[in-house]
Amino acid sequence: MHLLVVEDEDTIAEPLVEGLRAEGFEVTRVATGQGALDAPPADLVLLDVRLPDIDGFAVCRELRARSDVPIIMVTAKGEEIDRVVGLELGADDYVVKPFGLRELVARIRAVARRTQGRHEAREKLVAGTVEVDVPARRATVGGRELQLTLKEFDLLALLASEPGVVVERQRILREVWDTTWYGSSKTVDVHVSSLRKKLGDPTLIETVRGVGLRLRA
Repeated sequence: MHLLVVEDEDTIAEPLVEGLRAEGFEVTRVATGQGALDAPPADLVLLDVRLPDIDGFAVCRELRARSDVPIIMVTAKGEEIDRVVGLELGADDYVVKPFGLRELVARIRAVARRTQGRHEAREKLVAGTVEVDVPARRATVGGRELQLTLKEFDLLALLASEPGVVVERQRILREVWDTTWYGSSKTVDVHVSSLRKKLGDPTLIETVRGVGLRLRA
């Protein structure tokens, strides 16, 4: 598995790269946001937020616009708003410094497993006027194609896999954002609000107070 590590501090990057290589990963390290954008495709990106040239959030946005490569944000910022912003931009996970190598490796492997399963899915989901083509990663409502972020698509696909059934918030966090991230479920609310706007009918996604969400069948 080829990892792209985007970290400008040598004192952090060098032992991190050495440790990841010892765990069997192939690692390419760059020290700038532009370097990340110019780097050859990788299987997963470890992206620092504070970079000397381009803000890590902007790099995440650009990488996500190009592909659905898994991205784990790595930063010293621990405030909830930063996690929400990173996840909203399409990051798959968010690790706050300082972190242990074992924790990071576990997160990398968990994200890799989840995204591999996502890529290998072979099904088209239909819930009323909503259609989700999982392998093509395309979604439509009433025949109109939706322009969704990575997380919005995964959230819609999860709800569409069981139309009319209430999906608990903890399950949403577990399956869309990975089991190793236990942040506030406000992250779900941010994505649901955006998804409702794009669907054009806020009643298509129903909130069951204290339980979870349901896609109207």
